[in-house]
Amino acid sequence: MTTPRLISRLPSLSRPIYQLRFYSDKPNKPKMPLNTEEALKSGQMTPGTIAKQLSQLDLPAPSNLQLNDGPKSANSVRSNDSADLSERLSHLNLPEPEALSRANAHRRSESQSQDLAEKLSKMQLPQPERIYGPDDTQAGSKKGVSAEDWAKVKLEDEVPEAVRSPTDPRFQRNVQSPPPKAAAAASSSTPAAASGTSTPKSATAAKEQKITPFDVQGGVDADGKEIGIDYDKLAKRFGATPISQELLERFERVTGHKPHPLMRRGTFYTHRDFDKILDLYEAGKPFYLYTGRGPSSDSMHMGHLIPFLFTAWLQEVFGCVCVIQVTDDEKYLLDRDAKKQQALIKKNPQDKRSPYWILDKYFEMGQANIADIIACGFDKEKTFIFSDLDYISKAFYRNVVLMAKTMTVTQSKGVFGFSDSDNVGMLHFAAVQSTPSFANSFPHIFGDRTDIPCLIPCAIDQDPYFLVCRDAADRLKYKKPALLHAKFLPALQGAGTKMSASNPNSNITLTDAPNVIKNKIRKHAFSGGGATQELHQQNGGNPDVDIAYLYLSYFEDDDAKMQHLADEYRAGRLSTVQLKDECIAKLQEVVAGFQKRRSEVTPELVKYYQDATRQIDPTPKPRKA
Repeated sequence: MTTPRLISRLPSLSRPIYQLRFYSDKPNKPKMPLNTEEALKSGQMTPGTIAKQLSQLDLPAPSNLQLNDGPKSANSVRSNDSADLSERLSHLNLPEPEALSRANAHRRSESQSQDLAEKLSKMQLPQPERIYGPDDTQAGSKKGVSAEDWAKVKLEDEVPEAVRSPTDPRFQRNVQSPPPKAAAAASSSTPAAASGTSTPKSATAAKEQKITPFDVQGGVDADGKEIGIDYDKLAKRFGATPISQELLERFERVTGHKPHPLMRRGTFYTHRDFDKILDLYEAGKPFYLYTGRGPSSDSMHMGHLIPFLFTAWLQEVFGCVCVIQVTDDEKYLLDRDAKKQQALIKKNPQDKRSPYWILDKYFEMGQANIADIIACGFDKEKTFIFSDLDYISKAFYRNVVLMAKTMTVTQSKGVFGFSDSDNVGMLHFAAVQSTPSFANSFPHIFGDRTDIPCLIPCAIDQDPYFLVCRDAADRLKYKKPALLHAKFLPALQGAGTKMSASNPNSNITLTDAPNVIKNKIRKHAFSGGGATQELHQQNGGNPDVDIAYLYLSYFEDDDAKMQHLADEYRAGRLSTVQLKDECIAKLQEVVAGFQKRRSEVTPELVKYYQDATRQIDPTPKPRKA
């Protein structure tokens, strides 16, 4: 109890308390009595000084205090004072004694446990199940599964590495390297240190590749050299199935179309349940395509164009509905766009600089990108394009909520590489990007049907979203989405990299003029040819790493021509300049065709593709004879 509170209660105990006195002690001045406030300020009124003065008063012993109606004596406290003290104590918010609190908590816990045990005993719960291996024996001497069937159970191959080891630093963003001292201490415990041998400095530069929906970084070897992206390792990590020659042959039999060059030449190289989509098409049952775009600039580049051209081709082959999500909300939430957002703010007038203006700017970039997407050739009557900032509500948002409930923060950190510094919106966005996978998110197309699956052509780095989505689909009683995974379109600087909009010298934009395309390929495209013309003619070149050859393979449908170019290049009879000229001519043709179609896209057409009130028939068009 503090000193003021103590003093406020002392007068109620006994009249002699008023004999307490405190005096001023200023030098050369007579000692004058101080009131309570002055005594507190002077520092004289402390628990010690009060106790000292109380000891000098003629107060009754504590044992003589009577707080009930017992016998009174001359030295006892009067009954009205005792009653007054009891009443004052009852109004104080004093803590319950710790021993009494523990006893009460223990008693309540025992009571609750007893009630729970009694309820469980009345419930008819099934016994836990287990899988019996070939060497196990069940009750009744019944053997478990056969050794052949047991060998088929390969859970490690089915569960992606990112899910099995969510805390692995390779699958996390913003991973900080240990401080030098910690790294030195860790290295001292290695076998090399124990044996007295030193570890080369270059060995510390080795780094695993890191691929998430937000970061794409190739690996670095022990010598500090970039080794690009290992797509086979990436497919195994995500647990994806390679697209086999048998699957391509079945696609051609079922659809009557030769597989797209991007499928034949391995750009789209893995899948999930694509064979089941072919089953549906063969049976005449509905499914739909789903893809998307995150607007990071007013115009797309060649790396963005290829997936849309491929998806538009699939729509033509299958004659099915296609929904396209423009994730303008994600781009605003993404931390790595912070510098871009600051640059946007500086371009805006001082009186209009605000977060709302930045968000609106991403919406505008998304609308410009929608015009680019339309120019890729999507069927006007079978395609619905929507902006997250404009469309999400009602049935769609209900599925967002359902999807979000199935995800945990720990799962999001493990699968997407989020850290505690990421904003809440990024964690929640995983539910937003997964929701178009469910047909009833689009009632104006599919009504409330939940039995219609979708096929998602996407880059391999987007797979974690749909890995989580497929897991949630089972719990939500929805159909799992099927996927086709593509490799990244490499930057001009070399294979194993990713084309980026932030580096103009790494990409071919869809607004580039013919001479700009020519200069970029001539100056910046990595060559697989010899260091000199003589060495190239003597040893030949490597088309597998040559950017001009790779770019050409995305758009040239003639397999015989591509094989001829590769053979001539390897033999040294086709020079690097000649191969680049072939690539330049094809890219100029593709970009010019796109620019012509883009010029024909009107604002009214952009609105039409986004009209959520128009009815779209989900029935696939029959296969052409």
